[in-house]
Amino acid sequence: MIETIAGIGMSPLEILLLLGVVGMLSARWWAPGARRRVALAAAAVAVPSGIALTVLGPRWQTVPALAGALVALAFAAPLLTGRPVRRRRWLAVPVVAACLGLAGASAAAAWAVPVPVFPEPSGPYAVGTAVTQWTDASRPEPATAEPGDHRTVVVQLWYPAPRGTAGPHARYLGRTEDEARTVAHGLADYVGVPAFLLDDAQRARTAAVHDAPVAAGRFPVVLFSPGLGGVRTQNTAWAEELAGRGYVVAALDHPYDSAVVVLRDGRTIRTRVAASGDDEEDRRLAIGWTAVRAADLSFVLTQLGRVDRGEIRGPLTGRLDTARAAATGHSIGGGAALQAAHQDSRFTAVINLDGYPHDPAPRPYHQPVLVLTHPVDPADNPAYIPRLARVLSLSTSESYRITVPGTAHLTFADAPLYMPPVPSVVGSLGRTGGLSVTTAATAAFLDATLRGEPGDLATTLRPYGELTVHRPAHHGATAG
Repeated sequence: MIETIAGIGMSPLEILLLLGVVGMLSARWWAPGARRRVALAAAAVAVPSGIALTVLGPRWQTVPALAGALVALAFAAPLLTGRPVRRRRWLAVPVVAACLGLAGASAAAAWAVPVPVFPEPSGPYAVGTAVTQWTDASRPEPATAEPGDHRTVVVQLWYPAPRGTAGPHARYLGRTEDEARTVAHGLADYVGVPAFLLDDAQRARTAAVHDAPVAAGRFPVVLFSPGLGGVRTQNTAWAEELAGRGYVVAALDHPYDSAVVVLRDGRTIRTRVAASGDDEEDRRLAIGWTAVRAADLSFVLTQLGRVDRGEIRGPLTGRLDTARAAATGHSIGGGAALQAAHQDSRFTAVINLDGYPHDPAPRPYHQPVLVLTHPVDPADNPAYIPRLARVLSLSTSESYRITVPGTAHLTFADAPLYMPPVPSVVGSLGRTGGLSVTTAATAAFLDATLRGEPGDLATTLRPYGELTVHRPAHHGATAG
């Protein structure tokens, strides 16, 4: 994979190619004695860079620059060969403009859709990751009518590893190159964009080491359900940061809901989630999808307990403190985390990243909740915040809702790391600003609720946005 420079989105070879193109185009306007030397130097930079990029397999963002380099080479040919240059200014100007436009298009595309760069976790641990698959023999698969087909989930674990752990870094979208490609194409199909836009994401490596040894100790667990059609890796940067701070994060693929799930035997399950176009029917469907996800979260918590006790053998045996467990999720996954907490008292805390509660009959529950939302316009979604406030008021513990300025719905996932920086899509906090807020607020909440760290949590959370504290029903809510 071509390594790119963070913030620019281009590799050194791609930068050299662009510089060579500019040099060849500008050579005619240098002093007569320097023209040929400038053209030769620029060609000596552009040609090897272009050949190397072609051999390595150019990114789609580089293709316009390669085309521009060929035109620029032809444009500079008289200077390179020592032939007299015939001044056809009427032709030179549009050729130069076209080449610069192609080079500029490459630079803009590389900046707008870069290779995602995953920050190194800031905690005291390195991070390992592993993928497992479990089948719930007590639940038939609700999406099929096949006899004997039971609910199966794929789970990716991020966990603390000893400081200094080295090894190949895990791929972002899958265990293997083929799985990453399959997932990238499935996500592109689900979103409705050309598959090549996710080429860099499918090649990306994360900060975690695959199958790294586990650090000594017992660690609280954080279960994560992705957004509608989302995949288990959609919040990898967040999961790695939590793992570096001493948590085990278990993120789920929900078959027939996640855009695409690749099972251990190589079978690929595509999503069956689709809007019907009828608001009432879509609400009914969302209730069903959320209920399945909530049951998946409870099942995975059970399996993690079995792993810890050694009933399922693995490197995390004896390392998982499932008595300190948080149900978390993004979008519909956040709603599923709330519903799982209502139904399963084993969860100690809940984090909802911008998710609407779809439980049709929410009941009182004991867990504290942290909700992060983007600024919601009541004119666009009048039911969202009132519904969320009603559900949070059912908790017998203090809960917290933060409206984070400058965010959009996808700010709370990895999307800002590699999607075009369109504020309505990924917010206006830059590539990593949303990640910084999300990890800081959620880590503070988890430290308080799972580890019992002292301090006033409301005071700790207030800097991250507009904070509303939801106290048990007889106390009401306060904004800060």
